[in-house]
Amino acid sequence: MEAMGDRIARELLCGGTAVFVSAAHRFGTDAMLLSRFCRVRRAERACDLGSGCGIIPLRWHDGGHRGPALAVELQPEAAALLRRGLEEPDAAGERPGGHITALCADLRSVEWKARPDAGLYDVVSCNPPYFTGGFVSTKPGRAAARHQITCTTADVARTAAVLLRDGGRLCLCGRPAALGQTMADCVNAGLQPKRLRLVRQRADAGSLPWLFLLDARKAGGVGLQLLPDLIMESPQGGFSDEVLEIYGKKKPDEE
Repeated sequence: MEAMGDRIARELLCGGTAVFVSAAHRFGTDAMLLSRFCRVRRAERACDLGSGCGIIPLRWHDGGHRGPALAVELQPEAAALLRRGLEEPDAAGERPGGHITALCADLRSVEWKARPDAGLYDVVSCNPPYFTGGFVSTKPGRAAARHQITCTTADVARTAAVLLRDGGRLCLCGRPAALGQTMADCVNAGLQPKRLRLVRQRADAGSLPWLFLLDARKAGGVGLQLLPDLIMESPQGGFSDEVLEIYGKKKPDEE
């Protein structure tokens, strides 16, 4: 991480793509896992809702995605970080802004059906606010990122249903306690859950899932594939081989 003044820092992904973050607008493990779970192909049209600093579309770019991408973010400060990342050349000298567009807007107020790209997206992703109760931060940015103040999973599912083509996918993550409601929100919007993966810290039986990754398909048939759990830690300690690969780091025996 390279410090940029008192508030902003520059992080480099494994392919040299820059991500700008601040104390209020950062990214975590869930966004890293979700970006890989989406399986966005090179030329697909993709959209990230609630993009924050843009980590998910920037990771797609870092992994080779070059199709049209829309990054929607409500908060101007976060959108400014995203736009800064779009103008920063990667290791090959290519700017992500060549195919990624930042849109600073409330997804609930956009007239999605009136857009020329409505119904054309292959993939929509969202790392939504998780919490509906409990302590709410007094900092507006953090509160909106953590609590369902500005949007709910139902809002996300309805928006995705308009943006996606038939067969297109909404990929999102959340806390396991919200899985049932999230699936119901998807089905109510016409998105059928097709892939589900739970994330656990360790492989032992006492380590309960702390995150789910869900793929729901527009106009898809009934049939849910339950994938093997993603284990964060190796038995020897540290990240598991799969997590190291997701993060773009070498395995211990390759260093």
